[in-house]
Amino acid sequence: MTRSRVQGEDTNGGATAAPEREEAVRGDGDNGVNDIKGGIKGDTGSETESKTEAEAEGDTERAPEGPRPRRRRRVLRWTAVVLAVVLAGTAGAGYLYYEHLNDNIKQDTLNLGDSKVAAPTPNAAGQTPLNILVIGSDARDSKENQQLGGARETFGSTPLADVQMLVHLSADRSNMSVVSMPRDTLLEIPRCTDPEDGEVYPASEGRVMANQSLGHGGPGCAVATWQELTGIHIDHFVMVDFAGVVSMADAVGGVPVCVDANIHSRDASGHGSGLKLAKGTHPVKGEQALQWLRTRYGFEDGSDLARAKAQHMYLNSMVRVLRENATLSSPNKLRRLAEEATAALTVDPGLDSVKKLYDLSDELREVKPERITMTTMPNRYVGARVEPTEDAEQLFRLVREDIALDGRDKKKPDAEPQPPADPAAPDAELAVQVRNGTHTDESGTAPGRASTIAGLLVERGFTKAVADPSVLPSEKRTVIRYPSADLEGDARRVAKALGIPASSVKRSTDVSGVTLVVGADWREGTAYKAPGSDDRTPESAEALNGADDSACMHVNPGFTWS
Repeated sequence: MTRSRVQGEDTNGGATAAPEREEAVRGDGDNGVNDIKGGIKGDTGSETESKTEAEAEGDTERAPEGPRPRRRRRVLRWTAVVLAVVLAGTAGAGYLYYEHLNDNIKQDTLNLGDSKVAAPTPNAAGQTPLNILVIGSDARDSKENQQLGGARETFGSTPLADVQMLVHLSADRSNMSVVSMPRDTLLEIPRCTDPEDGEVYPASEGRVMANQSLGHGGPGCAVATWQELTGIHIDHFVMVDFAGVVSMADAVGGVPVCVDANIHSRDASGHGSGLKLAKGTHPVKGEQALQWLRTRYGFEDGSDLARAKAQHMYLNSMVRVLRENATLSSPNKLRRLAEEATAALTVDPGLDSVKKLYDLSDELREVKPERITMTTMPNRYVGARVEPTEDAEQLFRLVREDIALDGRDKKKPDAEPQPPADPAAPDAELAVQVRNGTHTDESGTAPGRASTIAGLLVERGFTKAVADPSVLPSEKRTVIRYPSADLEGDARRVAKALGIPASSVKRSTDVSGVTLVVGADWREGTAYKAPGSDDRTPESAEALNGADDSACMHVNPGFTWS
């Protein structure tokens, strides 16, 4: 009785305050009252029954009425003592179990990088979006993880962030967007400091694979890397390892996935996850669920991009299972899920308790599956690796500006920018560096654009404007960047002089002064015409709707069986 109640209590967020705990205990006590009263009624009932039989046989004598109330009082006093013990025991068990679940949860620092990204501005209702980085670690640091991960040569090695997904919950909580980054993405990892021993991991020399960020001090470096790349403020992270994926899949009773042909993910050299499924839809759990999430060999072209699609399908299905599977109303199921989930997770301090995790899940659960959009960061191949494309920046912008990826947002009025902290300097004293970012895959770089626009600024009184002769990677839209609040007024003044919208003025630690980057939208002429706002999700993001249960992974013919 006590255990059942405690399970229910903890799956509802645990005993977070004394009044709530007392209320939950009273509920348990009520059940205890009924059980105990039932037992007492059974005893007295049998006595009454025998008296009735005696009366039927003609024995109508009864004991005097006087002593009976005294006996009832003794029974009630005994019942009250028993209830007091039951209630005290329940309260203690509930508290101890709640603390046990809290102790299961591991935590780490949220952000190990030096630069920070400002939190988004609240909307008219005072609401802000929520961004959570979900990390799947390939750590072989325990017996369970070694058994599931294989590759003995990697036991005890630096863990890699082989799964990275940014979950964006809109400010009004009406929709959710998920952006996956392929683990093979080439990017720069910023300088990170391990909070435990103070070890400083210098910024990467050039671009390296994204999954290496986890080994630079922990998940907080993966957060810093995402923020540097996307400009998106990240509020929390959640990290899970091999064993955690298996145990959580078991706890929900399996997740349905689909393949369009028989598959066995194993090549002649023994590479592959080992996944073996027949054509069609099957619930996977345990080690098979982990195999599904890790499979590259056998899905489509065998790349990490195909694996990301399979992971999206799995997550979509898990959301539906959690919503639709009535067996999860079972206290035992919920208790097991709570136990396995808390033991599997490493989180930042903002999510370090059952109550905080429950509150977060409650917010996520409010979003209907049809308003969930799964995407993969648009990318192109660089040898065997990939890099973000111009479409990736478009996707990141939509997330930064809290624009739903399913295209079902109501049109939001343009927000009036707040006045800068410091006014602009006189035009003639305002230093501006102009750079050429006009490169596109189709047309290359428009030559001389930095010099042309710097000359235009000089003509308009900005005599300290200079052109940088170097050529930048592509900048889809013209942008003006400034490094600190005291130069915001200067940056806005330059934008106004050239007719560049205030939304294209950005603060950035990548520049040392006011810097105008001429983008691919201004390849010719001296009059800037801002392109129309395109808030569509790029097709290259391969969006998958959360309510789509018809998706099926294509099996590479080289990995099928009959």
